[in-house]
Amino acid sequence: MSGVTAAGEGSSSRRRGRPPRTESAGTRDRILAAAREEFSERGYEKTSVRGIAKAAGVDSALVHHYFGTKEQVFEAAVEVAFAPALIVRDTVLEGPLDDVGERMTRVIFGLWENPVTRKPLLAIVRSAVNNEAAATVFRRLVSAQLLRRIAGELDAPDAELRAELAAAQLVGIAMLRYVIKVEPLASADVEQIIARVAPVVQGHLTNP
Repeated sequence: MSGVTAAGEGSSSRRRGRPPRTESAGTRDRILAAAREEFSERGYEKTSVRGIAKAAGVDSALVHHYFGTKEQVFEAAVEVAFAPALIVRDTVLEGPLDDVGERMTRVIFGLWENPVTRKPLLAIVRSAVNNEAAATVFRRLVSAQLLRRIAGELDAPDAELRAELAAAQLVGIAMLRYVIKVEPLASADVEQIIARVAPVVQGHLTNP
């Protein structure tokens, strides 16, 4: 009897510690989707691995199996949510530098205006603002995969600073418009905003 019990306990332990072979291939994606939702609604500090697991309908051990710590879950969720921005990066880099400011401004605001991409962006920004661990993940991702690539296209000794100033301009406006929702900026027509901001971004990137 004890052998049967031990085997049963071992089976239960394996179920909690790792996904069974019959586990759906979409489990990992379901966990990531739940994580993005939790981070968006609660921010990094108030989100827990247990809460993510509950939202995804899995055991918390399964979240640890796929991703490890909460910070690693956040990083994985950010990378998936940030994927459209990487496509944007390539779009920004296509074409002459004379109008790179408008391209960068237009595609960044396009991401924020789209409800599908706005929610994960909100999760990233809110978490990064309130928690240093989340901010570190965000900085690493933004610097390595977005700003350095843009800076690499600029023919200037202070290219990285220029790219960061341009990004700061856009992130600051996005914070006021989409996160804090300051009026009249929050309700202004996005084309009006682009028309006013794009020359400033262009100046950061290419002006002497």
